[in-house]
Amino acid sequence: MWIRRGALIMALSIAWTAVGPGAARAAEFISIGTGGVTGVYFPAGGAICRLVNKGRKDHGVRCSAESTFGSVFNINAIRSGDLDLGLAQSDTQYSALRGEGPFDKRGPFGELRSVFSLHAEPVTLMARADSGIKHINDVKGRRMNIGNPGSGTLATWQVIEQALGWTRRDLGLAAEFKANQQGEALCDNKIDAFFALVGHPSAATRETANACAAVLVPIDGPGIQALVKTSPFYRWAVIPGGMYRGNPKDVKTFGVGATLVSSTKTKPEIVYSIVKAVFDNFDAFRDMHPALANLRKDEMVRDSLTAPLHAGAVRYFREAGLIK
Repeated sequence: MWIRRGALIMALSIAWTAVGPGAARAAEFISIGTGGVTGVYFPAGGAICRLVNKGRKDHGVRCSAESTFGSVFNINAIRSGDLDLGLAQSDTQYSALRGEGPFDKRGPFGELRSVFSLHAEPVTLMARADSGIKHINDVKGRRMNIGNPGSGTLATWQVIEQALGWTRRDLGLAAEFKANQQGEALCDNKIDAFFALVGHPSAATRETANACAAVLVPIDGPGIQALVKTSPFYRWAVIPGGMYRGNPKDVKTFGVGATLVSSTKTKPEIVYSIVKAVFDNFDAFRDMHPALANLRKDEMVRDSLTAPLHAGAVRYFREAGLIK
């Protein structure tokens, strides 16, 4: 369950001393919103916090990664002050900054700031092998899980159905299972397919492929091609063949990037400490999860960042020679 700020601070209200003879330093407690425990966001956020907490005696920052409903929820929680940072899809970050899509009622979030990007998140469509679904167009009229409310997955599906010229009524059933429920729902024949944005290899995708006959489905066509061409936060992607049981061939799709975001309310020195903890221990960070293994520093300071960089991140990146 997601822990609100007050409960988190009470739970972490312990004596705090910093390094140095007789020196005392006030603790800075920060929380990073992630996603469901079966996805990549949760372990990625945990990896960031692990490195931050490893050096807490030096910088006084203590970090907690919280399981949440995902990208939209995280950005809204940052805006309301319930989270300090959060993981979010690059398309969700773009929409929040401009007050579009799921953020149209609250308007532009001008204080939103990028910290760095993480792994690529291909749009992953998985269907029952006996469903006859072999392409995104075959989903029309079928039972599909499109993501739970508050998730970046649901927000992205709204964009996709618009690109395809569909409405919600074009699905036989638009289910809203959480990410940790959809694999079981597919294998139990409650849905024909589910849709997610996830870094690969994905434990949840592997579990579903191992549990029942499930296939990855290509996402392409004129509507999707136009969407990728006109959107700065989308890019083509391939899910390699052989990564999952019963899926020997490469699958073409498109995707977004996972990003770490914050706001101007979070102190620059805190964000600086977080970025330094990750980039100064980069090899260890990449070893903490398979989806992080191919990260490159130059890409993390540039790709998928559709909101301005946070001042604390700018400071570190300039010191490290990663930006001018």
